Amino acid sequence: MSAPLTNSVDAPIATRPLPARTFWARALRHRSFVLGGALSLLVLASALLSLVWTPWSPYEIDIASKLRPPSAAHWLGTDSFGRDIVSLLLAGARSTILVGVIAVSIGLTFGVCLGLIASAKRGWTEEIIMRFSDFTFAFPAVLSAIMLAAVVGPGMVTSIIAIGIFQIPTLTRLTRGSANAIWAREFVLAARASGKGKFRITIEHVLPNILSILIVQVTIQFALAILAEAALSYLGLGTQPPQPSWGRMLNDAQTLLFQSPMLAVYPGAAIAIAVLGLNLLGDGLRDLLDPRLARER
Repeated sequence: MSAPLTNSVDAPIATRPLPARTFWARALRHRSFVLGGALSLLVLASALLSLVWTPWSPYEIDIASKLRPPSAAHWLGTDSFGRDIVSLLLAGARSTILVGVIAVSIGLTFGVCLGLIASAKRGWTEEIIMRFSDFTFAFPAVLSAIMLAAVVGPGMVTSIIAIGIFQIPTLTRLTRGSANAIWAREFVLAARASGKGKFRITIEHVLPNILSILIVQVTIQFALAILAEAALSYLGLGTQPPQPSWGRMLNDAQTLLFQSPMLAVYPGAAIAIAVLGLNLLGDGLRDLLDPRLARER
């Protein structure tokens, strides 16, 4: 009788990572991934388009054309200052994505580094880092923005710093918990027995094995960053005029809800589409990157 097709060197077939071709074949059949990716690409395309073209200047005020209904000239009408709604939405997508990308990058950089250090060092180092995370949890993005605005004034930079700080403890805890599970695996114990140091093991073995978890979490944190940016802009702590922002558009529309309710519907729908797309994309990535779920589909 022939021997099994595995040996001490090769991993069993069931645990080998799926090739890229198989991943994309499954991804295109996954409804959540496809819909989330389409919505996210729509928002990204809108932001990129605003860099080179908008129907009208989003900074141009024309009081004589204020509150115009949709027409061939202004596809979604104009706001109370006569600015074109489509142009504001496109430019607002650019501001939202810019704040979200930088804030999530700050949270990801510091959160992953602190989580990996806590997992590798353990002892007092881990305790100090985790207590720092607990302390940071006491300062949500809005509260941090209020404190920063009192010192340096409101603005986009204030939003980025406040949202970035709020992202750090979540990513620190996730990284530390995921890394702890990897440190207990047999291949890590074998690497330690072979004389590899903790830093090398972290870079070569721990970090690559938690990347899929981090990728999924980043999509969720990006959605939360978009909501936080809109909330801060609505409160007047984030993006300042004349720079367009979806949250600022909601703030401007609140006094005209009965006269022109669509002014609030358009930016609200844009925020909902962006957040829904990222959440669906994250849900799809979780299913596709989890080996157990991958084998079940």
